[in-house]
Amino acid sequence: QVQLVESGGGLVQPGGSLRLSCAASGRTFSNYAMGWFRQAPGKEREFVASISWSSSTYYADSVKGRFTISRDNAKNTVWLQMNSLKPEDTAVYYCAARRSLYYSAKIHDYDYWGQGTQVTVSS
Repeated sequence: QVQLVESGGGLVQPGGSLRLSCAASGRTFSNYAMGWFRQAPGKEREFVASISWSSSTYYADSVKGRFTISRDNAKNTVWLQMNSLKPEDTAVYYCAARRSLYYSAKIHDYDYWGQGTQVTVSS
């Protein structure tokens, strides 16, 4: 069992930056690929970024070049650095863990989910 707790959300102006953190419980964090997803009001949850056990990464086209996913297996933590934020990035951001070494963009590939953290981009 893995428990995930996100933090770091908030209100930021367009063009600003935020860094989301996801702390995972358990002793086998390095055996899990991790992902970030988001859900805006009235929309389906969508893929943002994913990272394998060895830190290979994959991004949605909408965030490529602006967001960076990273992890520290010793700290059981994954981060999402978000730069050049746009109003359309406004959403609840969710951290997810997959019982696999390899990244995935598919929601149903993930086995554990955090509660989410709100990110609002507005002037």
